[in-house]
Amino acid sequence: MKTFQTFDISAEYDAIHRTFPCHKDAPVIGLTGNYQDGVCTLLEGYFASILKAGGVPFIIPPSDDCNILINTLNSLDGLVLTGGADINPLFLGEEPIKELHSINPRRDRQELLLARLAADRQIPILGICRGMQLMNAAFGGTLYQDIHSQMEGTRIKHDQDLGRGYASHTVKIEKDSLLYKLFGTETLPVNSFHHQAIKDVAPGFRVTACAGDGVLEAMESTEYKSMLGVQWHPECFILQDDECMMPIFNWFIGEATSFREAKRLHSRMITLDSHCDTPMFFDQGINFATRDKKILVDMHKMSEGRLDATIMVAYLKQLERTDEALLAATAKADRILNEIEEMVAKNYTAIELAYTTVDLPILKAEGKKAIMLGIENGYAIGKDIANVEHFSNRGVVYMTLCHNGNNDICGSARYNEEGLGVSAFGEQVIKEMNRVGMMVDVSHAGEKSFYDALEISSRPIVASHSSARALCDHPRNLTDDQLKALAAKGGVAQVCLYSGFLRKEGEADIKDAIEHLNHMVNVMGIEHVGIGTDFDGDGGIIGCASAAELINFTRRLLLERYSEESIRLIWGGNFLRVMEEVQRK
Repeated sequence: MKTFQTFDISAEYDAIHRTFPCHKDAPVIGLTGNYQDGVCTLLEGYFASILKAGGVPFIIPPSDDCNILINTLNSLDGLVLTGGADINPLFLGEEPIKELHSINPRRDRQELLLARLAADRQIPILGICRGMQLMNAAFGGTLYQDIHSQMEGTRIKHDQDLGRGYASHTVKIEKDSLLYKLFGTETLPVNSFHHQAIKDVAPGFRVTACAGDGVLEAMESTEYKSMLGVQWHPECFILQDDECMMPIFNWFIGEATSFREAKRLHSRMITLDSHCDTPMFFDQGINFATRDKKILVDMHKMSEGRLDATIMVAYLKQLERTDEALLAATAKADRILNEIEEMVAKNYTAIELAYTTVDLPILKAEGKKAIMLGIENGYAIGKDIANVEHFSNRGVVYMTLCHNGNNDICGSARYNEEGLGVSAFGEQVIKEMNRVGMMVDVSHAGEKSFYDALEISSRPIVASHSSARALCDHPRNLTDDQLKALAAKGGVAQVCLYSGFLRKEGEADIKDAIEHLNHMVNVMGIEHVGIGTDFDGDGGIIGCASAAELINFTRRLLLERYSEESIRLIWGGNFLRVMEEVQRK
């Protein structure tokens, strides 16, 4: 046992460097401090529990500077919202009641912002006592300022006189909850030091534990996010050498470790979303530089989800095929491409257009996001084969042969009762796309069109946003035979995060998307799959609802035990291989 009566710094220093530098990596955990009168403090139990679970804790000091808060969060792998004083009801749109205890508005402001900003970045969050209440308030829930005066019925004692490391009442845990998985019991003894509590749980969360008198004691995310709140103080027990609450901290550090590894992977590879429809919202006055609620892909969300590049498409609804309508379609495609270019030009310090695979690592090294151009629906070229080269010269990297409905190129997967395939004109289009180095995209194409295109094209082809028909019987999805044929010709199929392509009934979630990916990997091989979200084209699922949440997909891939190389291939490596081959003259 060290007595710390003396300290030989040279000996300790030399001991650290006596072996190969192989320190154990650990996630960095920020803990909010309780501060007043110029002093920021944190009770020992918090950092002792984090240390015990294998994390590196530090106290987040008070700051009113949002830039400091963001820089702090960008260095974190997990956030603990700790206990403390009451939350200011004025911040929640309420007047204070006489039973309100002391408040610290400065702390409230910082922590409400921290919670929201951390959630945007998918940082794992653990809320303890006040921390759970604050988490609930930050995301739109409501609070009781005082459970004894505002809740109906009789309360048990929620402010114990026992020492902090002893339980004073029990909570009932829901069997289908994270807490039940952690503790394996429906009844858990806990300590209690509060008089505020959650009233209405925030959207995106569910109640998972209650006290016998109905007070809400735990909440967790319903959106597959690493967010857990408990009303008791689990950190206190470790100071009594009681590890009964360590499952909470072990889970939290495990989530933080996963998040840390996902961040590292994203820093080492190019992450590409092969299909988004954000230009469809350009006429609604969106601002790509802001965190715009109207769209799922913008600069903030790409940064939060650590997405390097996306292919924005000029989408054209299939309309009539008169000469006038075809000319209008070509003009519209040009106009949308102009709008994408203008949006990029307005934000040139942060984003640039990319035209080849070589551009992407250069832009990443410069700290810039990359936008690539695509066309959704060959309707855009009308009947003029020269338009293929025209759009290639504009930087379009792929074109879907059709959309929902037949056009002059081929028959669609939808509204194609005749079972049409690629037309004679369509054959010319595909060969011209091969010549100019534009990828052929068979998403939306009918089955006969798919096989025709595969036979006609001398280069590998792609399905930029399609999923597996074996798991969801939708004509837009690809059969196993199609997936095998696509892989045999060197092509790729990108899992689409559109609910209707992932499951026939109910709302799809990230687990459904992973199931489709796993199936496609098993059928095609790891070298032929990827991700095409279809964000802003009705894409977006629970657990991966916007570009900000794409890092969650990486965490799921890690959970599925995919290797770093496999994840690199999924996150664009395969798609970019095809692009490079197609663009090679």
